[in-house]
Amino acid sequence: MNDSPGWASPGSAPSDGQEPDTSRPTEPSDRGEAAPKWSSEQPPAAQWTPPAPPGPRAAPPQPTSASWGGRPAQGGWGVPQQGGWSTPPAAAKPGVIPLRPLGIGEILDGAVSTMRAHWRTVLGVTIAVAAVIQLGSILIEHFFLPEPTQIDQTASDAEQLRQSLDSLQTSMLNLGPVYAISLIGTIFTTAVLTIVVSRSVLGRQVSLSDAWGEARPQLPRLVGLSLLLPLVYAAVVTIGILPGLLAGGTAGAGLSVLGGLAAMVVMIWLWVRLSLAGPALMLERQGIPAALRRSAKLVSGAWWRIFGIMLLTVLLTLIVSMIISVPFNALAVAADGKSFGDLFSSNPPEFGWLYLIISGIGAVITAALTYPFSAGVTVLLYVDQRIRREALDIDLARSAGVPGYETSGN
Repeated sequence: MNDSPGWASPGSAPSDGQEPDTSRPTEPSDRGEAAPKWSSEQPPAAQWTPPAPPGPRAAPPQPTSASWGGRPAQGGWGVPQQGGWSTPPAAAKPGVIPLRPLGIGEILDGAVSTMRAHWRTVLGVTIAVAAVIQLGSILIEHFFLPEPTQIDQTASDAEQLRQSLDSLQTSMLNLGPVYAISLIGTIFTTAVLTIVVSRSVLGRQVSLSDAWGEARPQLPRLVGLSLLLPLVYAAVVTIGILPGLLAGGTAGAGLSVLGGLAAMVVMIWLWVRLSLAGPALMLERQGIPAALRRSAKLVSGAWWRIFGIMLLTVLLTLIVSMIISVPFNALAVAADGKSFGDLFSSNPPEFGWLYLIISGIGAVITAALTYPFSAGVTVLLYVDQRIRREALDIDLARSAGVPGYETSGN
């Protein structure tokens, strides 16, 4: 039996041109011949009968011409037959998800189940990375970054506008070092959590050292991908607003707004289309260009579905972040002797170490819960698309040792 999880790209995959609702390839029959691995070629079609689920009663036979997501043959699933309605056989579930096309709830539940099943590894990496990020950010903000320009309320309107622009520019520049530290931590967390989630699909335990050892060879490429995507988004925004900035005046301002809106639409489209590049790069050992192409092929035909799941994930993480961070920030403001009114004044107050420490603890807890959830959803979306388009569930079932999926000769 093949012990590897079969993440390798299947070469000429159905995703190169297959629509999402076409029939999935089926498993070879158990007639003694060796089954081809997904890393080399597709298995022959319509030659297998899925194994019956464990239990005292055998499941109804599956029609050989039926496929996941397609129409069943006559007398297949959900078709009234003599003696009642037929039911589909239960899907194998060696890990956190059943090995079949997933629903939205199953993807979200799989991400949470991964956090529960591997909580030592997940919390170990996320808490450590989040703590380093917060400590580095606090030290840089407190000792190295200049204070934003204070706005003089007695100055003229033109002078106040200039001071506001200077303050905004300083604040944006101050975000650079903080963003760099956060990016490094996010890359490390994403690399390790991707391996953890991939192993949880197979029901296998993985330690932090094992996950790091497997993720480390692909880390330079993941760094390159993480730096490339923000540059692409920035280039899209620049192209959108640059004509209006060059034109100037009222017409130029309107053109910049329209260009900015168009750029946002393009950014969202690219964000979804390239969303699976990270898992493809880590799990298939792809290079950066190949991972981007792979993501585009897997997302093709399912853009709106993936967009909806990703948007829901963002909203859920935002809600969790607010639930955790708001009480900590309120406690930090009160402990520092400030009021909430000071936060909305034209000259925000300078907070002391007590505020930074308490709010930093809240940020660490928030990251420890939201990082693995977001990473889990992304990896499970990748797995789901490969199950739908390439029948990856068959190879995963073999790798997990599910009874009935063994291949002789291996």
